[in-house]
Amino acid sequence: MPTRRAEFLIPPHDDGEVAYFAGNSLGLQPRALRARLGEELDDWARLAVEGHLEGRRPWYSYHELLREPAARLVGARPREVVVMNSLTVNLHLLMVSFYRPTPRRPAILIEDSAFPSDSYAVRSQAALHGHDPDKVIIRLAPRLGEATLRSEDVVAYLAEEGDRVALVLLGAVNYYSGELLDIEAITAAGHAAGAVVGWDLAHAAGNVELRLHDANADWAAWCSYKYLNAGPGSLAGAFVHERHLADRSLPKLAGWWSTDPATRFQMAPTVTPVDSADSWQLSNPPILSMAAVLLSLEMFDQTGLAALRAKSRRLTAYLEALLDGVCAGRDAEILTPRAPERRGAQLSVRVRGRDVGPLTARLRHEHGVVADARRPDVIRLAPAPMYCTFHDCWRAATALAAVLDD
Repeated sequence: MPTRRAEFLIPPHDDGEVAYFAGNSLGLQPRALRARLGEELDDWARLAVEGHLEGRRPWYSYHELLREPAARLVGARPREVVVMNSLTVNLHLLMVSFYRPTPRRPAILIEDSAFPSDSYAVRSQAALHGHDPDKVIIRLAPRLGEATLRSEDVVAYLAEEGDRVALVLLGAVNYYSGELLDIEAITAAGHAAGAVVGWDLAHAAGNVELRLHDANADWAAWCSYKYLNAGPGSLAGAFVHERHLADRSLPKLAGWWSTDPATRFQMAPTVTPVDSADSWQLSNPPILSMAAVLLSLEMFDQTGLAALRAKSRRLTAYLEALLDGVCAGRDAEILTPRAPERRGAQLSVRVRGRDVGPLTARLRHEHGVVADARRPDVIRLAPAPMYCTFHDCWRAATALAAVLDD
């Protein structure tokens, strides 16, 4: 696929543009977004409250516009997905339904290198249920001497120790290493052990091809401001497998948007449930944030995940080859798995004995290469295929060699 770089606003550097490798933290702004937001602002100015039903994209049903493209993005059926809230809010709402500890099965299994927000969320959920988080949160670490957690080790743990696990919650792509776990195999192992399996897709949505429905995942959540380029703090997504959608025994927190929209304005005191992921909604959606997500999903539909993933593999392989040359003879190494099927669009480089904060600052200011520092010693480079180029990869490797030699 050709790059869509021209459709994004690239930060400037000297007389040109940066090479942007931080899309795994915050994606770039699409040029079309300003006009799209302007349309919603114009409807607000022209129609005020009537924009809920009379706008060019009526706000009352706006979230329904995102249902099918979001489903295509994560490999789900339309009624299994909803765009709402932020990532950790969605994790909590879904754990209200799917973390059901018992005295014999109280544990939550996560990866030891889970993003801190996930760690905080599961610890607070355990405490909410009266458990000591230090006793019921299981953190799986890589093998001694290895940097990434193998999917087969997760499967083996669940086969051997899974009888006390109530919930498996793993990052499909690890934020630190860029490792892609085997969603289907781990989900099957979790179910065989009697556990519910949920996935944090923060670094997977828009990065790798996903098949949540076919993988039989119970639930998942993701954000939209990384590879999806929907803006800082923008709305997140949630998936609930269709086998759970009509289960009235599931506990849920409810709000006005949880009820059937056909009866919402009857102002009844009790919820009329709907058999879709919409029933996990609480409030009417923030339209300006949702407009950015809709535009992003349209761009992903236009290009297609298969084409993006194919280009991502080529970009990442080229960057890997360049970085191997940089690391050779220097005190640095790539932590990310070598096999293309075990990673997304990210390579993490460990620089031994150096504080990477000043190094990434120099990459940006001296060379126009924007990367991400994970102190003390890891630099993350994400060649996002929507806007990164092979020349960007060359610039990044050349710049890294220069700052490591100084």
